[in-house]
Amino acid sequence: MTTTADRFRAAVESSDLAALDDLFTEDVRFYSPVKFPPFEGKPMVLGLFGVLLRTFQDFRYIGDLTGATETSADGAEAPAEVLLFRATVNGKQIHGIDLLHFDQDGRIKEFTVMVRPQSAVHALGEAVLAGLVADGLVPAPDRAAPRP
Repeated sequence: MTTTADRFRAAVESSDLAALDDLFTEDVRFYSPVKFPPFEGKPMVLGLFGVLLRTFQDFRYIGDLTGATETSADGAEAPAEVLLFRATVNGKQIHGIDLLHFDQDGRIKEFTVMVRPQSAVHALGEAVLAGLVADGLVPAPDRAAPRP
């Protein structure tokens, strides 16, 4: 039987953004390794995945773990799967995990990404921000504003 995690993995590995649409709940939350508040809602999360699929080079999943964990949104326990990955961003090697929480229908309701090392986190953050700005998903940072 093909699971949501299997379908997700296949969509990411083949850079098939359209295949991800049915896998997320409408109110999906994406927790990024570079900003604390989550990206919320299917349109924003799909837009973010469009940027991520263009940003990662040599992306590959290398393992998985299945179980249940507490969700961030409501603290309830939910079925979950961890997908371990390796990739490169702007010449920096990344080791990471994708933590997927599922709703009662098996769709992804929360998605958390953790990456290491710190230099890769910075490279990923800069590349993703540039992609989000280029795609009109977030405003460009105001670099001229004085710092507090």
